[in-house]
Amino acid sequence: MLSPTIQVQNLNFAHNPNDPLSLSNINFELPPGSRTILVGANGAGKSTLLQLLAGKRLISAAGAQVRIKGKDVFRNTPEGVTFLGTEWAMNPVVRGDITVSAFLDSVGGYRHKERRDILLDLLDVDLDWRMHQISDGERRRVQLCFGLMTPWDVLLLDEVTVDLDVLVRDDLLKFLKSDSEKRGATIVYATHIFDGLNEFPTHVAHMRLGTFVIPPSPWPFVDPQTSLPVTLYSTALQWLKDDREHRRELEKAGRKQRGARRDQTVPADSETFYRKYDYSH
Repeated sequence: MLSPTIQVQNLNFAHNPNDPLSLSNINFELPPGSRTILVGANGAGKSTLLQLLAGKRLISAAGAQVRIKGKDVFRNTPEGVTFLGTEWAMNPVVRGDITVSAFLDSVGGYRHKERRDILLDLLDVDLDWRMHQISDGERRRVQLCFGLMTPWDVLLLDEVTVDLDVLVRDDLLKFLKSDSEKRGATIVYATHIFDGLNEFPTHVAHMRLGTFVIPPSPWPFVDPQTSLPVTLYSTALQWLKDDREHRRELEKAGRKQRGARRDQTVPADSETFYRKYDYSH
């Protein structure tokens, strides 16, 4: 059997020492060539987990191990790991007055011409676009070209398809699946868009409040009543409904409540202030 590409053991993580845990009791392994979809509500811990896998945060908890290709991701960073997240498009550096062609050359695009050109066609990128004039969706396409043109062994994706139109997104997912299969490369992808994803993953995982409800498990799943495969969309929808019900039960038990405060009889300070200067009536 091939050694796991990703190994996580006894992972507990808090952003600050006095904060509650953002991730708790995380344990899983992923084989080479696997493509895992992380499903979970906002705040479930998906982005934090991906950042830890990318070695962007130091893990100090005793006994915790996060390894990619057998190496500690922070202290002995493995080669071939690519992380693409949503914050890239807001970086002032990539909003400068520079053409896409010059930008890609500045990050070494000339060293990977074949893959770069495949991605330029796939993502429908205009080399004459100026980075400070294009839309967020167009800037996202440039990011993906920049991030994917160097061959990767492990690809960590955090919501990077959210700005793409459906055609470009579909073409990109087909490219990533094919690339993963040809080279035995591993993908972990956190997303809230499940349309058109049924054929993409080899594994699916469900995160809730910083832990796994279902660790990465082979996909597709089968409905036990009909013995037929279920869709990823219906699976994710049910999981997210379950998450909301779980959180509401915790709120009844004392967890801080979300939503409207209908039982609040005393006006908030902001309401009192703004009512004083409300001349609309």
